[in-house]
Amino acid sequence: MHDEERMPILIADDHQLVIDGLKSMLVSEPQYHIAAEANDGEQAWDLITATSGQFRLLITDVNMPLLSGVALCRRVKQSYPGIKVLIVSMYNSVSVVKEAVAAEADGYILKNTGKTEFLKALHRISDGGTYFTQDILPIIYGQYQKEKQQEEALDHLSQREKEILALIVKEHTSEEIAAQLFISKKTVDNHRAHLLEKTNCKSTIGLVKYAIKNGIE
Repeated sequence: MHDEERMPILIADDHQLVIDGLKSMLVSEPQYHIAAEANDGEQAWDLITATSGQFRLLITDVNMPLLSGVALCRRVKQSYPGIKVLIVSMYNSVSVVKEAVAAEADGYILKNTGKTEFLKALHRISDGGTYFTQDILPIIYGQYQKEKQQEEALDHLSQREKEILALIVKEHTSEEIAAQLFISKKTVDNHRAHLLEKTNCKSTIGLVKYAIKNGIE
């Protein structure tokens, strides 16, 4: 498989050992291509802007010199929303996870994650889904359930849209949702588009936050 046919990835971490470890786990995965690496957030941002956002996936740590991974994620999502962002961190605190979700990160896994879960996260995100490690999900649910206001916003969604939204929260891809509901992937994608419009969300993680806030689980 030629490099231009593989998903170009930028890895940003201030520990070279971590970068080398992530690269070693991707050696045998032909669909991915490590296009560049950076040791701080500003360097990563410069690489992204220099290539006009040609990377399709950013894997970043939370704590980095000059620009944090969360701040980098926020910039990327504002300027290059087509780039997926997976945050790999040693922190599972409510505040850090909340910041990552608010920055529209597509996934969040811990640095003690094994290769199997790391690759599962990449596959999910590559397929248009989200991935938050099981240690993180209770934090996300707990935080946004505190803020939910069930009296708002759900009445204008159809029953089918609510069903699809519930499956999106469970991190199913469009193909998986289609198979579970016995409808076509195109129909699911149409419902996704309508959900984004009706909820005024800009991304899948935005829908996840919307759903959790409004009690859809």
